[in-house]
Amino acid sequence: MTAERPMPTQDDVLGYFDTLSNWGRWGDDDELGTLNHITDDVRLAAARAVRHGRSVSCAWEVAVPQDMERSTTTCPCAADMPGAENMPVAAFHKDRRWGFSSERLGITFHGNTLTHIDSPCHIFWDGTMYNGRSHSLVDTATGSAWASVTAAANGIITRGVLLDIASVRDVPWLEPGQGVFPDDLEEAERRQGVRVRSGDAVLLRTGYGRVRHESGAVSGFTQAGWHASCLPWLHERQVALIGADTPRTFSHRGTKTC
Repeated sequence: MTAERPMPTQDDVLGYFDTLSNWGRWGDDDELGTLNHITDDVRLAAARAVRHGRSVSCAWEVAVPQDMERSTTTCPCAADMPGAENMPVAAFHKDRRWGFSSERLGITFHGNTLTHIDSPCHIFWDGTMYNGRSHSLVDTATGSAWASVTAAANGIITRGVLLDIASVRDVPWLEPGQGVFPDDLEEAERRQGVRVRSGDAVLLRTGYGRVRHESGAVSGFTQAGWHASCLPWLHERQVALIGADTPRTFSHRGTKTC
């Protein structure tokens, strides 16, 4: 299958910026991109798909201190805290019976530690972001004035489709740098009895979590995940957003193909 799989050239992939572009599709002032595929009907259909109501956590315990800055403050007596004498409530700095401890974690969201969602202002191409807005709209002091993550402040409620690619390949996990292709997606659909439809969130299982838990191996910047040849497939299916169990993957929302 791999030998016969058609592989897009670099020119083909760069051509996707034009052939798959959604700029202006939902108006020149749109900041949501493919999240527009999540309509009221899509949300209702997702809610109706719930059968068991069971909560399944996808969280991992955050690794510290290797992946982030950490500082812990302990103050056995709050009255001894620096600045306590300036607190507006007098009892605060007079009562010596209670104390506290607190912790600060400094996190780089686009590292390998945390699950996060890329907004359309995250990626620039030729100095522009989604819908042709200039990179200058992102300011280091005030943040982004266009297509920031707050554009999705109402929440993202839709059907999630988890496609188990490791099972398709009959391996415990994909090796670093291996790509996931459209035929992998369709084989996973066939095996799982599901079809990706408009407005879905499509998530890949590459087995990265398993290899980390079983061997402790971390592959750094090079990891398995979406291959660029999936872009036409995602565009045709009108997928709202994508994700994977690896920290690195291309962002369907954060490029001109959104």
